[in-house]
Amino acid sequence: MIIGVLALQGAVSEHLNMVTACGATPRPIKNPTDLKDLDGLIIPGGESTTIRKLLVREQLLDPLKGLVQNGFPVFGTCAGLVLLAQPESLAGLNGTVVRNGFGRQRESFETELTVAGWSKLFHGIFIRAPYLSEVREPAKALVTLADGRIVAAQQDHVLVTSFHPELTSDTRFHQYFIDQIVTPSLTQAS
Repeated sequence: MIIGVLALQGAVSEHLNMVTACGATPRPIKNPTDLKDLDGLIIPGGESTTIRKLLVREQLLDPLKGLVQNGFPVFGTCAGLVLLAQPESLAGLNGTVVRNGFGRQRESFETELTVAGWSKLFHGIFIRAPYLSEVREPAKALVTLADGRIVAAQQDHVLVTSFHPELTSDTRFHQYFIDQIVTPSLTQAS
């Protein structure tokens, strides 16, 4: 199984390491030819406007949007969530995103999160994080803070988190992406 990690900005090496820890083969994605023979794709955090400009410059925006629209498994963290929720970017999640929703860099924080269906808390690291003020069908919230802000969601083949699971030693979100989203898509394709 080959999982690509968009390698234009952000915590690329950390995501590549997580993919390896989950038993899959990671591949950095820098241009459209790198998309060949992928089974899934991770879009890391960074600065969403900059990543979008780089996607356009590297001629990756339209191919990625096409993949998302055709049911390709994609996992976006932080800025990846923003790009997947923006209709003008990748349009992969039916929800309303609030960029830098928790404030500036100095308002970054860490907290324990309750994930729907998981028995053990997940340590969330939020860095200039966005959030979803709402999700609409067929999207569903996986993690909602006490104040109602949605910080993890899934819509069919798209998984998003406001926080950075790649900055922890906990592989559960990456493993969830591989086991619950990528693997079933491979089964359906064969």
